[in-house]
Amino acid sequence: MSETYWSFPNIDPVIFSVGPLAIRWYGMMYLLGFLFALWMANRRAATPGSGWTKDEVSDVLFYGFMGVILGGRIGYVLFYQTASFIDNPLYLFRIWEGGMSFHGGLLGVIAAMFWFGRKTKRPFFAVADFVAPLVPVGLGAGRFANFINGELWGRVTDSPWGMVFPNAGPYPRHPSQLYEFALEGIVLFIMLYFYSKKPKPLGAIAGLFLAGYGTFRFIIEFAREPDAHLGLLTAGLSMGQLLSLPMIILGGAFMVWAYKKHPLQAAKGATQ
Repeated sequence: MSETYWSFPNIDPVIFSVGPLAIRWYGMMYLLGFLFALWMANRRAATPGSGWTKDEVSDVLFYGFMGVILGGRIGYVLFYQTASFIDNPLYLFRIWEGGMSFHGGLLGVIAAMFWFGRKTKRPFFAVADFVAPLVPVGLGAGRFANFINGELWGRVTDSPWGMVFPNAGPYPRHPSQLYEFALEGIVLFIMLYFYSKKPKPLGAIAGLFLAGYGTFRFIIEFAREPDAHLGLLTAGLSMGQLLSLPMIILGGAFMVWAYKKHPLQAAKGATQ
């Protein structure tokens, strides 16, 4: 084990408090991610010929936000706390104990986009292509908040950038939250931003998001500590990896389908 490592900076998760009201980094990061998505979506909607209005932007982001919250909680309980849910179905509503799943939130957002597409008479992929580039910044902000809170740390490592987290024992670990912040947040955003600047076949942008996130998450999971009550599952993979594999496969399939079926058709409202 290397004797060179970093100590966790031990940042207070509360930015400031006024009486009983506490402003936390976790909530602030998600707020900043949402505000950035709103700004970027309105900017894209203002592009001539986008086919989107500011009211529609507000609506699709609201539905998406609700999908993240509801889907994230339901997904966490069903994917990661199945035994607790079967033992006590009311565990689903014990939100004060925490617990959100990205993959559950993704399913919630997909359901929200189907609903919004039906409401506005848009193809599902037209909505998905518009929304996909808005997501990575919020994901990255959430991962940075995980780091500030000293949670969801990585596996034990002897690398010189290993870090000792206060609640993870005495050994240095991968700061996997920062890996996710970099890849799922910054790199994925750059990929989608430049890919979507020119018209793309309907469904291609959404496919790139699925394949890109799934690939980055699958790789980072090798450095992330598995959930203690689940450990490693089939073929030595974590739950996060098993849930990411369908994203990689579907994302690649969507891109192949998009270029074969709509080689010259751009998704309405999906370009800058």
